[in-house]
Amino acid sequence: MNTVARACHLAFFLLLTCAAPAAGQDTSATADHGPAQAVHAQDAAAEQHGEDSEHHHGVLPPLWLVLPFVALLLMIATGPLFYMHHWHHHYPKYALGFAAFVTLFYLVVLKDGTSMLHALQEYLSFIALVASLFVAASGIFLKVNARGTPLVNVGLLSIGAVIANLIATTGAAMLFIRPYMRLNKGRLKAYHIVFFIFIVANVGGALTPIGDPPLFLGFLRGVPFFWTAVNVWYVWLPTMIVLLGIFFVIDTRNKAPSVTRLTEGKAVELEGLRSFIFVFIIILSVFIDPNVFTAMRGTWLDLAGTFHVPFGLREVIMFTMCFIGYRYCKKEALIKNEFSFEPIREVGWLFAGIFACMVPALALISNFASQNADTLTTGLFYWGTGNLSSILDNAPTYLNFLAAAMGKFGLDVNVPDDVKAFALAEESWLYLQAISVAAVFFGAMTYIGNAPNFMVKAIAESNNVDAPSFAGFLFKYAIPILIPVYFVVWMVFYSGWFLQL
Repeated sequence: MNTVARACHLAFFLLLTCAAPAAGQDTSATADHGPAQAVHAQDAAAEQHGEDSEHHHGVLPPLWLVLPFVALLLMIATGPLFYMHHWHHHYPKYALGFAAFVTLFYLVVLKDGTSMLHALQEYLSFIALVASLFVAASGIFLKVNARGTPLVNVGLLSIGAVIANLIATTGAAMLFIRPYMRLNKGRLKAYHIVFFIFIVANVGGALTPIGDPPLFLGFLRGVPFFWTAVNVWYVWLPTMIVLLGIFFVIDTRNKAPSVTRLTEGKAVELEGLRSFIFVFIIILSVFIDPNVFTAMRGTWLDLAGTFHVPFGLREVIMFTMCFIGYRYCKKEALIKNEFSFEPIREVGWLFAGIFACMVPALALISNFASQNADTLTTGLFYWGTGNLSSILDNAPTYLNFLAAAMGKFGLDVNVPDDVKAFALAEESWLYLQAISVAAVFFGAMTYIGNAPNFMVKAIAESNNVDAPSFAGFLFKYAIPILIPVYFVVWMVFYSGWFLQL
């Protein structure tokens, strides 16, 4: 069933693309009326797209090379259900086996080591951030001295969503998931975990570049830091209200009482405050961009030609904070949080396979998007970015569609001034909004859509809490709940229908 769903996602995107001229009114101008700051001819833009695609991807892989990625996703979906004992003991072998096959094909047949090197770098950045925040945040014991009720849960989810914009969805998920589960002890159901992923681990972090990795990539490329908050809040707020409202209705029907023990003292208590220092350093290190420091070479900051920050410094800082955070955190907080390394171990092995196996899929998708950018409207960019962010890492998906959208206006995603002009111009900013909203929102569609999703599932399961299977998450919750909400977002903001009223 998962294969069919994913095939439908891709088919739906291709169908929309083919039907672009009649799929709805585009609310942005064409390339001939692009931002005045950086207007180029369309033929130059098309030529640039071809050069960028060839430079970035080298030789395009064959379509069948996406089969290892599909196979790995199928095993992630079916393993815990139908062959749990075998899967639990051997999933690292399957993940690394598929990854090795794709890597060898790239190196030996395609003779393209650059793509796999980029995948390795992205994986190291990913696992460094997730692992360090997982360990550091586990040293903080947050106790909410209350019992889980629909109103209390809505309040906690709302706070977690706002905090996600300050310490990233990963940090907020690690900080709030355990107290959220404790709060609802005795009445905790699968939907509690699902809505936590929807709201805290994804949609909540749509307001700042810190909130979610795709937005941070945009910031590094040249999108102004506060652009997201200014231009996305009025999409974010009603979406949050609707999701919280749906959760409230479902939670109200849960009549089981919480058995959480109440104690005398403050309503909210924190232990292990020193771990906030480690979390803060990790968040700051996210802003270390090797490209920025490389550009400083030759200036007085270069320190006589020796000042250069290579790839890896950021990750070294994160892994160091991971070690120090575990070594020097308050041990009582770890014990109360029932900490174990099993969740991060599972995430580490599985995503090693995912990052390697999705390289050919991303290459093919990026090439398709760039070649068909002229026919894509804002609504189609919304659905294209969203559907593919559901099954691929939403950060590179965001970047690929951003590059394609900028090509409509003859702009280069690798030029910060072009990115800023694209974000600020009246004719093009809606494209960036659609891509940004879709990348963040649709990351909640599957466990692998965004980094903390699978982590939350693993933490829940390690604490013997019911969490839906991969297929259950997608078909029982994500599709019936999120797709109608996201459809309304499209109708109001990107179809042109609302603007005609």
